Amino acid sequence: MNYQDSAWDPSATLSTSFTLDDLSKASQKFQPTTSETYQTSILKVIGDAHDKGYKRVCMPLTTEKWKKRWSEMCLLPTERSDQDKESAAQAAETWRLNPAFERDEVTITRIDEAENIIVMISDWLELDAADDWVRHDAEIALKQELAYASYLNVHTAILPAPRNRDHVASYARIVNSCLNKSPYIYLSIRLPIYNPSSVFHPGSPISSFHPSSSSAISSPNPGAMPTPALVISESEQVPSTSGGSLNATWEMWDVIRSMCDYNSRLTLTLDLSPALPTTLGVLSKWAAESVRHIFLPSSTFIANMKGYPVLPKPTQQFIRDSMIHRPTIILAEVTEGHHSRGGEAAYSQYVRYLEKTSPAVEASKRTGTVENFAQGYQDYLQAPLQPLMDNLPSVTYQTFEQDPVKYMQYEEAMYRAFLDHPEGEKIVVCVAGAGRGPLIARCFKALERANREATIIAVEKNPNAFVTLQQRQATEWDNKVQLLFGDMRVIQVPEQADILVSELLGSFGDNELSPECLDGAMRFLKSTGISIPSSYTAHLAPLSSSKLYNEARSSKNDKSLETPYVVMFQAVNILSGTKATVDGRCGPQVQECWEFEHPRRDALLNRSGLPFTNSHNARSAKLCFYIPHAGILHGLAGYFEAVLYGNIGLSIHPQRKEQVSKDMLSWFPLFFPFKEPLYLPSNSELHVSIWRLTNDRQVWYEWHAESFILLPASLRAGEELLLGSPGLSPAPSFSLMGAPSPLIDSKEPDISRTATTEVTRMDGELEAVKIGHTSLHNPGGRSSWIGL
Repeated sequence: MNYQDSAWDPSATLSTSFTLDDLSKASQKFQPTTSETYQTSILKVIGDAHDKGYKRVCMPLTTEKWKKRWSEMCLLPTERSDQDKESAAQAAETWRLNPAFERDEVTITRIDEAENIIVMISDWLELDAADDWVRHDAEIALKQELAYASYLNVHTAILPAPRNRDHVASYARIVNSCLNKSPYIYLSIRLPIYNPSSVFHPGSPISSFHPSSSSAISSPNPGAMPTPALVISESEQVPSTSGGSLNATWEMWDVIRSMCDYNSRLTLTLDLSPALPTTLGVLSKWAAESVRHIFLPSSTFIANMKGYPVLPKPTQQFIRDSMIHRPTIILAEVTEGHHSRGGEAAYSQYVRYLEKTSPAVEASKRTGTVENFAQGYQDYLQAPLQPLMDNLPSVTYQTFEQDPVKYMQYEEAMYRAFLDHPEGEKIVVCVAGAGRGPLIARCFKALERANREATIIAVEKNPNAFVTLQQRQATEWDNKVQLLFGDMRVIQVPEQADILVSELLGSFGDNELSPECLDGAMRFLKSTGISIPSSYTAHLAPLSSSKLYNEARSSKNDKSLETPYVVMFQAVNILSGTKATVDGRCGPQVQECWEFEHPRRDALLNRSGLPFTNSHNARSAKLCFYIPHAGILHGLAGYFEAVLYGNIGLSIHPQRKEQVSKDMLSWFPLFFPFKEPLYLPSNSELHVSIWRLTNDRQVWYEWHAESFILLPASLRAGEELLLGSPGLSPAPSFSLMGAPSPLIDSKEPDISRTATTEVTRMDGELEAVKIGHTSLHNPGGRSSWIGL
């Protein structure tokens, strides 16, 4: 297969990685007297890489001589003499006072060498060592390296992975200190997706040198702490890493980024050296994280039948799925000759092939798809419209009108409604909220298709859009439309309608006040009249997204974290399991909150035909989600489905939108953020409460969440249970239960996981034990509301 396609414009960035050995060989071959293009061997290495199509070059910042000097100062073998130890201690103290490099301890020395460079911080620095002094000196060394990188205007530095789960908090504290001390450089933590103990081998273990030891060096200053040193042990034991589950590295990352307060300059470099697991939840959670680089060594590739390098199936799929985030792919060891055919270029060609065949990339390049339409809006927070308080500008109408699917569905709904009226019978159609007239135009098309005639009344409150309606009335509609200017809640129409058509829906269905607007417009209908749409439902799912959380809190104002936003989701992971549990405790992945129907036949109205209050439009829901894999709850994803007429509808429900209204562009989901992230362990439950509340001036939402784990009911208060012990419930079994779509009978997607599918019970009963909760968000509409 030919993986090259020069006509395709890639969106990801390719980088190549060089080792110290590579740089040494390049330096030996470099002859500055004969080279007219490059002044240093490093510039030639970079130039050659760019000629091969790499946009970035990744290389170590320091040499072995720096490691040797640091080790001689800070690591003291027991067999060294007291004089050697004192000399090393003095050198170490001098260094700690004023950390600095010598020329031959760094790989780059010029600012032009640092352009488009990603530096690798010394991987022998143990920021999470068990020994306090090792961590202390490693921190000084790290800050020294970052200070030098910043001096050369290096934009990104990749840090060595944490090795010790027991001291990951110390690692995180050091990283946070570096972020504060180096305010411009991006730090990226290199991590495998799972099981760090099988990937990283920190080398010979070390034991601390205690000041109380007989070989301790006295400080020259009375009362001062002794000079710290480290004694290298002769033990063959390897430092252990607590926690070997598939979630271990993600949990370490979560500790680090949380302690760094979700700093936007802290990112991830995912190391794909080990074979990837097939467990869907383990891989999907990384989609919600700030993965900036993917480290892909040639050893990860396998040979196909012809000897060319290809990736294993799980890694292929992961790379394809990751391309939507436009990562930098760092190819390493590509000159080692691990595969018999293809040479160095085969690896980059194959990665480009995976990118080209990524469904997300293909969709983004195909005209008419949401991915293509939303370019530049992914994970961008937008405030919902205030349709009654504000008059929309023409450009907003124009954006909505670019959605052919939405208006095709409306046309089809009107067409079928017209067919259900006897031929020759007079039909009156009222378009409530006509905007610039797209529904009117579709109404004419539906009438022509159905061979029916109708009186069309159009109501619009926007005085500017009303001018456009008058223009179209004169130039397109031949004065066949009765145009009425005014608010549909108070205006009078000349005759009652058989069909009321409106496009007042928001991302959550009712969040742009469709129920309140249509309450006022129901006066326009005959007793036998119908509304298009006839009903709509709101749906929720719990999500994780560090990007959206950071965006929502960027204003440093609590109100921003109590405001729902319209968002085109990209760097998001839905946390809930794809199916409801058999015992009925938890529903499906995306759950229905409530429904609105029009017209309401049981409404209590005043003499003007309007409701006395808006209390009938208040709603509430309590939802229970099963969380199969550990994750961080950052917010809730809101969706809607609408029945227009019969089985014609609109949907942004992630599992049903393709069947109901494929490639519809008009609505992005709604995002309800949480002020504080909530950790959810594997096999836990999340209970979400949400309210739609109202007074005589406003409508607003309030939301809250609680997390639970299931424990045997036989455990009594005060009894201790180690989480993860045999007494703790594994994953519940699954069923296909859940509310069906009003439009289609959707088959839930298959679930792939390795968790146990039976519930282990002690004494036959399980009890939900609360482990966390959020605050109540937006009480009384204090931060966000929609004005009536």
